[in-house]
Amino acid sequence: MKKGILLVNLGSPDSPTPKDVKKYLGEFLMDERVIDIPLVARTALVKGIILNTRPKQSAAAYKKIWWDEGSPLIVLSERLQKKLQQQVDYPVALAMRYGSMTIKKGLQELVDQAVDEVLLFPLYPQFAMATTETITVLAEELRQQFFPNLKIESVPAFYNKPDYIEVLSKSVKTHLEDNNYEHLLFSYHGVPERHIRKSDITKSHCKIDGSCCITPSKAHEFCYRHQCLEVTRLVAEALQLKEGTYSTSFQSRLGFDPWLQPYTDRTIERLGKKGIKNMAIVTPAFVSDCLETLEEIAMEGQEIFHEMGGKEFTTVPCLNDNDDWVALLAKWINKWAKTSVEVV
Repeated sequence: MKKGILLVNLGSPDSPTPKDVKKYLGEFLMDERVIDIPLVARTALVKGIILNTRPKQSAAAYKKIWWDEGSPLIVLSERLQKKLQQQVDYPVALAMRYGSMTIKKGLQELVDQAVDEVLLFPLYPQFAMATTETITVLAEELRQQFFPNLKIESVPAFYNKPDYIEVLSKSVKTHLEDNNYEHLLFSYHGVPERHIRKSDITKSHCKIDGSCCITPSKAHEFCYRHQCLEVTRLVAEALQLKEGTYSTSFQSRLGFDPWLQPYTDRTIERLGKKGIKNMAIVTPAFVSDCLETLEEIAMEGQEIFHEMGGKEFTTVPCLNDNDDWVALLAKWINKWAKTSVEVV
């Protein structure tokens, strides 16, 4: 069998125009694992309200971070793919869950190179319904419909793997080496609380009550909140951060349902009001910088901090095409290709 790799990231509109952003948001928000409400209600919300109000605002945000080469997330993902291809002997394709760089195109690219066994690699350290699960479910649907002879194996969440934590910690340390920050905020993409409960395979453990995420359970294998908190704990331990000098928050909430807390914008505001003058922020739910890191955090977050009296606001880049990160991916891929055991 010939093996190949398909890296999958979130996606991006083709351009920062309201028309392209509307098309992208329509596909993204109509995903039943992103907005997990009945189809009729989801259609009314997305097509009746959001797509009539949000595209123009989102397009303006995309324009602020758009590069000459295109969408930062796409460009950075392509750089990662190219570097990785130089370190492995197997075809490496790139796809996005949403947008024009479809998973179907990515699988077809590998099949055209005679690949019949694919390692599907969602570029998310933590499991979530709206990230990892939607990728693996769609890939399986496409396999059944278009590639019945293709074998697909998916990479599980790697949030707590020692070599990943080592690479992430080294990146944070390097970017903050000469920075006398008073507080380091770990900001993760937010999800509705109901997603946590829906992903609970025990159907009883995830109560989001302050103790469930630190009480051992099989539920943690698919608990996004636990996995985020664990990344914070492990990196803080690796960097020997003192208690009280770091914290965790969640960003990018949508609608009126309860989402994971504390919220990033309110946390930044609170830290500024508290008298923190120099803060740093890292976003470990993303491996590639994107709208949520470059605009929501680096621009909006900084503005909030300055309004609250803060002075220095430093954002740690995502791993992007960091050489250590590329080397780690290559190590995992080569291990899988040579032994057919679990990747990470």
